[in-house]
Amino acid sequence: MRTITKIFAVASAVAIFATSNLQAQTTSTPMMTTNGMAFKVGVGVQGGLFPDKSEMDYGYGADLKLQYDLSKDVAVYASGGYTKLKWKGSPLNFEFIPVMGGVKAFVIDRMYVTGGAGTGLALKEGAEMNFIYTGGLGYEWTNGLEIGAKYEGYVNNSASDLYFMKTGQFALRLGYNFKL
Repeated sequence: MRTITKIFAVASAVAIFATSNLQAQTTSTPMMTTNGMAFKVGVGVQGGLFPDKSEMDYGYGADLKLQYDLSKDVAVYASGGYTKLKWKGSPLNFEFIPVMGGVKAFVIDRMYVTGGAGTGLALKEGAEMNFIYTGGLGYEWTNGLEIGAKYEGYVNNSASDLYFMKTGQFALRLGYNFKL
């Protein structure tokens, strides 16, 4: 699992540097996407499965994302939502609100790689989450539809009543972006 996370992180970093368009002297026009819209608001749903060694079985959730296109190749985003993780062989669930930020780099036309990090705000008293990290790839159509595959890793506080230290899921996200 650590190898996959490292691959996603390296791919994200390479894509960001490879798609950056740095020039010593540029014109004074503001950076915009090809359609002139810099901000997007997106809604999405996701579902995922955990590896066999994890104490979690599956997870699902929904999110709201604010994306700012720095150029036609690079965007930054902030997101929040709701996620529910199901424990294997137990009626217990772990529910939290993920609050994250990240970068999207469009590497081939509308295909992108993404990486992000944030925290989870646990909804059950006594449960705590410290850190969430993610990396993946996807495709965003010009009409706003988006599909992506990602790995989302979780690390929680050992003082938490629902303690699982470190785990992660492979998830599929379907979303739609509205231009502002």
